[in-house]
Amino acid sequence: MAAAPERVPSRIVVVGASAAGLTTVEALRRFGHDGALTLIGDEPHLPYDRPPLSKQLLDGTWEPDRLRLRAPEALDALGLDLRLGTRATALDTDRREVCLADGERVGYDALVVATGLSARRLPGTRGLAGAHVLRTLDDALALRESLRGGARLVVVGGGFVGAEAAAVARTLGAEVTLVTDEPAPLADALGAEVAGMLAGLHRAHGVRLSTGVPVREVTADAGAVTGVRLADGRLIEADAVLMGIGADPNTGWLRGSGLRLDNGVVCDATLRADDGVWAAGDIANWPAPEGGSRRVEHRTNAAEQGIAVARAVLAGPEAAVPFETVPYVWSDQYDLRLQTYGRTRGAERVRVVEGGTDQLRLVAVYGTSDRVTGIVGVNLPRRTRAYRRLLTGNAASDENAVGAGWDAVDAIAREDAAPVPQRTAG
Repeated sequence: MAAAPERVPSRIVVVGASAAGLTTVEALRRFGHDGALTLIGDEPHLPYDRPPLSKQLLDGTWEPDRLRLRAPEALDALGLDLRLGTRATALDTDRREVCLADGERVGYDALVVATGLSARRLPGTRGLAGAHVLRTLDDALALRESLRGGARLVVVGGGFVGAEAAAVARTLGAEVTLVTDEPAPLADALGAEVAGMLAGLHRAHGVRLSTGVPVREVTADAGAVTGVRLADGRLIEADAVLMGIGADPNTGWLRGSGLRLDNGVVCDATLRADDGVWAAGDIANWPAPEGGSRRVEHRTNAAEQGIAVARAVLAGPEAAVPFETVPYVWSDQYDLRLQTYGRTRGAERVRVVEGGTDQLRLVAVYGTSDRVTGIVGVNLPRRTRAYRRLLTGNAASDENAVGAGWDAVDAIAREDAAPVPQRTAG
């Protein structure tokens, strides 16, 4: 027997009050939902933007109020039941209720899970003075305080957060060592050539790099960090340690709910996880067009998925459309702006098509042997955007393929040299 179509939801609950959750509730109101709308967040702060945590907030040029995604009046205008500083502890999908830490149960007709990620920590570091992660506003403020007075900072992990924080810490006068088991910071995301350029930039600014050796432990005395010991036995002394070793989806509260949990909340192509349940943002794991599944931890994806989920909730499963995106992330390190579109990790082929690593200005194209899957630009924003269409199908010889063939790359490279068409009279 076919399942009955779901009714138009009158009570919608969104759990997670960061970019994905906020965008979802705003889009629901914009698209006409005038029923009950609850937004639940475990942090006490009004919804704020995360990318500046490792940039402008950490270096002190911005204060917390500037990170707010919306002013209090704008949130009031949405007519929300806003529950901040409130942790969701369980989900009862049979009764359609979200269980909160204070014992309250909040009923819903439609639920959006947008609870994001939690930063990973090295064993034995929780509660140690000077042992930091960088995921929340409070994390960033605590790290900023630790960097006062020329501290010795060891950054463990060579991803975007670690590289950005290392750059900021150096500009603040800290003595910085960055430790990664990769050949260079961001080597897994950017490949050897571009990552090597970034490594040289960090060294030129005084960052010590320890590459190719994992960390064995964080050392401590009297409850405070004293250093980091590497797998080869070396000890790097430190007043503070930042662990930038990735993050895990916040799915613990969903165990036993009946939702499928595997590297996040498993969804279909429309981001629907179950009857009456959708997921958005860093926690959503949905089918990838190239096969398999994907979970994207980027700010732009969170906002795009919030809008897509709002449409899907109001349209219902029968009318919802698959979510499609070209992932985008940017990073600021010193005077360098790095932009990444699509998928670059694990690329079989990397080609610098404009500029060069010696200039600290370039566009590089990444892909498989026959398809382009990603674009990286350094200090060339306009030209980087020009190559983005290689990932959207507009330049592909097969309109159903994921990404263009490599023969389309040269055509875009020639565009900058082409004469500008002149208008003719009449």
